[in-house]
Amino acid sequence: MRRISIRLQLISSEANDLSINIFNGVLKIAINVTTSVLDKQSVRLIRLMAAISLVFTTTSFAADGDGIVWQAYDESVVLQNLADHSNALMQFKLLQSKIQNKNDLWAPFADELAAFSENDYQRLKPLILEQSVPDIQQAVAAGQISYAALTTFYIYRIREIETNSNLSLNAVIALNPDAIRRAQRLDRLRDAGNEIELDSIFGIPVLLKDNIGFEGLATTAGSLSLQSNLTASAFLTEKLEVNGAVILGKANLSEWAYFFCNDCPSGYSAMGGQTLNPYGRFLFGTGGSSSGSGAAGAANLASLTIGSETSGSILSPASANSMVGYKPTTGLVSRSGVVPISSTLDTTGPITKSVADALILFNAMTGFDQQDLAMPLLSDDFRLINRQIDLAEIRIGVLSSFTNNAFYSKAVELLKTNGAQPIDIDFQPTRSSRFSELLGGEMVRDLQIYLSAHAGSEVNISSIAELQQYNLKDMDLRAPYGQGLVDMMAELELSPSELEAIREELQASARSQLEAVFNGNGLDVLLSVNNRSAGIAALANYPALTIPMGYEENGRPIGLTLIVPSFEDQTLFDIGIQFELLTEARRLPDLYQ
Repeated sequence: MRRISIRLQLISSEANDLSINIFNGVLKIAINVTTSVLDKQSVRLIRLMAAISLVFTTTSFAADGDGIVWQAYDESVVLQNLADHSNALMQFKLLQSKIQNKNDLWAPFADELAAFSENDYQRLKPLILEQSVPDIQQAVAAGQISYAALTTFYIYRIREIETNSNLSLNAVIALNPDAIRRAQRLDRLRDAGNEIELDSIFGIPVLLKDNIGFEGLATTAGSLSLQSNLTASAFLTEKLEVNGAVILGKANLSEWAYFFCNDCPSGYSAMGGQTLNPYGRFLFGTGGSSSGSGAAGAANLASLTIGSETSGSILSPASANSMVGYKPTTGLVSRSGVVPISSTLDTTGPITKSVADALILFNAMTGFDQQDLAMPLLSDDFRLINRQIDLAEIRIGVLSSFTNNAFYSKAVELLKTNGAQPIDIDFQPTRSSRFSELLGGEMVRDLQIYLSAHAGSEVNISSIAELQQYNLKDMDLRAPYGQGLVDMMAELELSPSELEAIREELQASARSQLEAVFNGNGLDVLLSVNNRSAGIAALANYPALTIPMGYEENGRPIGLTLIVPSFEDQTLFDIGIQFELLTEARRLPDLYQ
């Protein structure tokens, strides 16, 4: 669809009727001018976006520092419009967090932001936006940019977007007050002669999903009950810092990693508000639960982001936001210091703009953690390699359920043209009704362990039952969509042996189904779409990689998802790198250029 800007300036907001009348007149003129180049669906999209944009205020300015200040806005008309959305999960009850003052995010950087001009921002855009880690390292090596300027750029960009209510995404919950100072220290180390490899995350800003511990920032899982959870850094965070990463801050998420409420929208948390999708803030969901990681990465609010997955929580937001998402084999990345759902299924993983960057980030996160009993010794030196392979003789499983999807069929044909051997697969995996019991039973157990071992001293809950009671004291603020899954968990009565039996049954079933598909057809990889096969892959502990393959007619991103057997993660990248080179499908969202 051809991009069209509709600019509305309202002198007064005294009456919605007056605004709507003005809007209707402008809109009619815009459509009369452009109908010749638009189809009917595009016109409807313009109507919807203009109607929603109308009720927002513009960026607020005040005589404080360099003058840019965030202000809460009246979101009532937007919510009224969304009440008629065709997707029930887009019928939001609220957008803005009721407790977050976004000015607090960038307040620690007042001096640096005052010294960083709009000209600096525009000048650095070509060096940063959509650039890979090696591209950025090359620019640093050439003296075109410093790590401090890179970090300041992202903080400036976050403020630029979040103070504009026509662009804000609610993707960031917290920023690290020490981020620029750390980047300056890394600049000095580099200037002192330390040689930095192009595939190093040294000096590269990373956003963590806010269920991953980072010392100095609260780890909240999006919940007000953990608002004061000042805990130690997770094992993987320590690894990132040892490798030179700049922890930029924390990304919003679906509260409690989306195991909290029934039929609630992805990307909502009481701490961070409703995360929005930069490809269509009120058209498409963000996916979840790593919603902020996906949206922030897509809008280039950080070089790299990290999510977590139990069942689909990396694959879903990555594909929904036209990002690469890698769900590793559980056991390759430590979970110590990460707020859990299920010790059986949980993992963390990269959400990035390219397959190569996902590989780089993964390698910087790994290392053997004795405290994580899911980790085999091989994880101590497990590394992925960026290499070019010949696709000839690679056998790809083509699911019959997706053959009517034009993007999927095109991807299969492209791989076939370049040597891969497609094998038609009729596979309808069974899903057990006890899956929620498994997750619920493990979260009751594992959250209690986390809170005992890792929670900060100011946290006042120690169990699911106490979380339930905490939320009941103020449901409008703490759980506006209810807490149906918390209620379910509070009522669960599973003995350890019963929970173990459910785990064994579900995992054995998933493994046997996927092993039959792979072994029976001699497959190297199974191809799926978005997070459609995430559940069975998670239960079988099969890793997965989703890669952008295009955009539907209405602009919705869609991803090709590769699935392979446990610990064969290298195969994902061997094929994924080739597919990405052949397609180069990802593009920056239009409004975030």
